[in-house]
Amino acid sequence: MAEQADHIHYELNHEITAIGGRFTFLKECTMPYYGQTVLYYVGCAVMDSTCCGVGGIAFVRVAGYIHDFKYKTDHGGVPISRIEPVLDADSQSHISTVLRETESITQVDF
Repeated sequence: MAEQADHIHYELNHEITAIGGRFTFLKECTMPYYGQTVLYYVGCAVMDSTCCGVGGIAFVRVAGYIHDFKYKTDHGGVPISRIEPVLDADSQSHISTVLRETESITQVDF
């Protein structure tokens, strides 16, 4: 079992500027996975300030297995959950396959 850590939940529908463009998390989701629950986010990104051209992508960011869901908040009231990262390569591969099919995306990040 990997070490658990606090995960500060991402703000949805809030644009974040990055070096090559910007991205937004659109929804927060959970899915059952062999007796555990996986927390993940669906987002979209636009790359429009790179030297290589313009593009965009829909993606999923997997936070990990939930151990304590929104068990506290930070000083600003943002929920925090206790999460265990998904480190096993076989689990990552299987979760990625399921999420690509269910969320109609191509990129899954852990």
